[in-house]
Amino acid sequence: MKKKKIFIVTALSAIVLGGAASLGYSSPSYASQEQQSKFNTSNAKLLNVNHLSSSSRKGNENLKQYSSKEIEYARVWLQLGSNQHIDELNVQRIKAGTPLNPDDYTSAKYPEDVIQLTGSRLVDGVVTYSGNGNGTINVYNVPLRWDGIYPAGEKFYADIIKNKKLVSVKMGDNKKIIKLIKLLNIYD
Repeated sequence: MKKKKIFIVTALSAIVLGGAASLGYSSPSYASQEQQSKFNTSNAKLLNVNHLSSSSRKGNENLKQYSSKEIEYARVWLQLGSNQHIDELNVQRIKAGTPLNPDDYTSAKYPEDVIQLTGSRLVDGVVTYSGNGNGTINVYNVPLRWDGIYPAGEKFYADIIKNKKLVSVKMGDNKKIIKLIKLLNIYD
């Protein structure tokens, strides 16, 4: 009985190991040069070694022809824009020291240069942010249109600045990014 069990275990082990080797799971140090090449190629695909190259990201579209700023604006809107079905994407650069609400004398001023992204309609939403240069942005909860009773008071605006959110910007789908880039209107 013991011999039958040993034979079955040995046979199953051989089948499993043989099957694994035929599927490319053999150790690359013991594999032939051809098997090593296949192993390295398949692992590179699995690990997405070229994850930083623009042509290897989801969508397989090339972003090389666009500026880093255009790509940034599109990625931020793709991730944070409330309406993805816009007919234009407007970019307004706002300098540090500009009041958050220019119609309120109690308004705080932006402590840093910011970018404001909007669609053509109020319903499209707004994203106001500053870039940190490391793949993250500071998002300010600032409306496109200030409706309310003014003066709102310094604390109201100080809270907006204090409560900015740190957001990591995702790479996104290149096809969607290119579509948004083609809708850009950049104003200085």
